Amino acid sequence: MWKFFHKLGSPPWFYSIAGAILRWLVPITLFLLIVGYAWGLLFTAPDFRQGNSYRIMYVHVPAAVVALAGYYVMALAGAICIIWNMKMAEIAMRATAPVGALLTLIALVTGGIWGKPTWGAWWVWDARTTSMLILLFLYIGVIVLYEAYEDKSGGSRAAGILALVGTVNIPIIYKSVDWWYSLHQPASITFTGGSAIESSMLYPLLLMITVFYSLFTCCVLANMRVSLIKRESRSSWVRTLVEED
Repeated sequence: MWKFFHKLGSPPWFYSIAGAILRWLVPITLFLLIVGYAWGLLFTAPDFRQGNSYRIMYVHVPAAVVALAGYYVMALAGAICIIWNMKMAEIAMRATAPVGALLTLIALVTGGIWGKPTWGAWWVWDARTTSMLILLFLYIGVIVLYEAYEDKSGGSRAAGILALVGTVNIPIIYKSVDWWYSLHQPASITFTGGSAIESSMLYPLLLMITVFYSLFTCCVLANMRVSLIKRESRSSWVRTLVEED
């Protein structure tokens, strides 16, 4: 196990293994993305209350779920960076932040599109939407804080601290509809008890959540490979890679 973690800290090994993963994962993800959207948009029945407007959940819910999980990934990488000053952890933190920010933005925009016909407003300052907006600012803050430092070692530590502090917002987002009055509906998929979504709508949603996790992984790995090439541009393994291409 420790040998594997030591390998993760090796830029050439990680670049190679990430490329091998992406060669398989990208086409599988794109195929499942098409299947999931075709299933959710074309083959599920309209909701008896929301009609066809509910179909936006096949984008909104997966984006929101993975945005929350992605923040924990970024915070974990930040913690490793702070404690062990591991170069690959810094790169992982930086690679995760823009992907998480984009997913959070998608969740906010699609939430507004869903909310207009459902609530009669594009935006409401309730606990769920406001805490999701804070999540977006936290992702952006990690990016900006890192870039603000000329000393990238100090920048990575500062960004890692912000990422760790921001984790308190994740349970607030999740429990906000239970703790405070909110127009946002409670969680429809729970680990305890039955689901509030009819099975013909639930299964494509679960598929899309899985696909978004896969998309997140692809984007983070691709970002890390690009960052490695830029950071290690003078290294012998990068020169060898360029000569082989």
